[in-house]
Amino acid sequence: MLAAMPDSAPSPLSAGGVSPRDGGAAGASPRDGGDACPGTLRLHRADDGALARVRIPGGVLSADRAEALLTAAARFGDGELHLTSRGNVQLRGLGTECGGELAALLTDAGLLPSAAHERARNIVASPLAGLDGSSSIRSWLTELDRLVCDSAAAAALSGRFLFALDDGRGDVDALGADVTLIAGEPSGAALLRIGAADEVFRVPVADAPRAALLAAEEFLCAARDSGAWRVKDLPDDVRAGLIGTIGAASGPSVPRPRPRTATPPAPGTHGSAITADVPLGRLTPAQWRLLTDTARRYGGELRLTPWRGIVIPGPVPRPEAAEALRTLAASGLITAPDSPWTGVGACIGHPGCAKSLSDVRAEAGAAVGAPGRLPVYWSGCERRCGHPHGEWIDVVVTPDGHRISHVRGERRDPPTTVGNDPARLAAAVAEARA
Repeated sequence: MLAAMPDSAPSPLSAGGVSPRDGGAAGASPRDGGDACPGTLRLHRADDGALARVRIPGGVLSADRAEALLTAAARFGDGELHLTSRGNVQLRGLGTECGGELAALLTDAGLLPSAAHERARNIVASPLAGLDGSSSIRSWLTELDRLVCDSAAAAALSGRFLFALDDGRGDVDALGADVTLIAGEPSGAALLRIGAADEVFRVPVADAPRAALLAAEEFLCAARDSGAWRVKDLPDDVRAGLIGTIGAASGPSVPRPRPRTATPPAPGTHGSAITADVPLGRLTPAQWRLLTDTARRYGGELRLTPWRGIVIPGPVPRPEAAEALRTLAASGLITAPDSPWTGVGACIGHPGCAKSLSDVRAEAGAAVGAPGRLPVYWSGCERRCGHPHGEWIDVVVTPDGHRISHVRGERRDPPTTVGNDPARLAAAVAEARA
């Protein structure tokens, strides 16, 4: 097993501070501009007020903690809750001086177990794990989060570094995490993947969370000179050395290419669980309260997915599932895979973001038509904040119109540019998705 990295004193975070915007000189290392990822103790300045990102490891949220988030949104922000592509929650429209009160509320609710690690608790997990005959990875999630919070070294992980816990179906394995654990192997072992490597290492199931943490600590050692935030940012030779070091400690590698496309759970029923997707990831107070109340009736838990959906594990009795889904649909949530909103995503756009060239959420809504085969993501600028992984249709606003391209992992087809004609734009997006 890998040796633990020596403890180092993390830099303290100040409640109520505001992070700088993304930046850095051209050609500089990723760390030169500072880690601008928002958290709950370091807020991000946006055009609609400050923004807080609350990490929800594995997307697992109790009804009580969900209610605390709603209270925070109402007391300090615009009242709405926004789901991210990592199953976290963002609060928007915050006052820049609310950080101390916000942190106190979240701490009391158990949502901020470690101030030093609040941005390092980036863990996605298969949202249907243990619900449809697949492996349960809850013990991994609990243990990995505890280990991260107990590691002084892990406090140095950037807000961009990502762990993934996959139950064997490949859904979150496809999300491009820095360290991935995969369950469900016939051999009984867990698989450990580093970045996008096509080979994985077998580790004992009971040791898997510690192996993931120690791999992250080894990454920090490897990243000291390069200034990389993530495994993919490392120079090729450094990344190869990192994988070699972890392999030497873990054992022989086995081939297992990372899935190219993530498959989110379809809205509807999954055994005794129900799933609803959230149009553009934006939840009104009434929708959030309805989801929380529904979860309270059936076990008291919600699971936020990396595809901006919500799973209520239940068990929900089958006769009641259909009625629960009808109620959620009436509130504006997506409860069936044939919804025209299925697979449609967008960044916050204008007026919330000064860098956005248009109100892409309104444009995405105006272009919604028949469901498409591929997901589509609308971005107001070249940063593409929150975009999906795998295969998808990329719509980016430019000064000349909207540039549409088909993305397949690291490959991108030649783009098509459509001028500012809503009808032509909607037709072009529909054709690309089909």
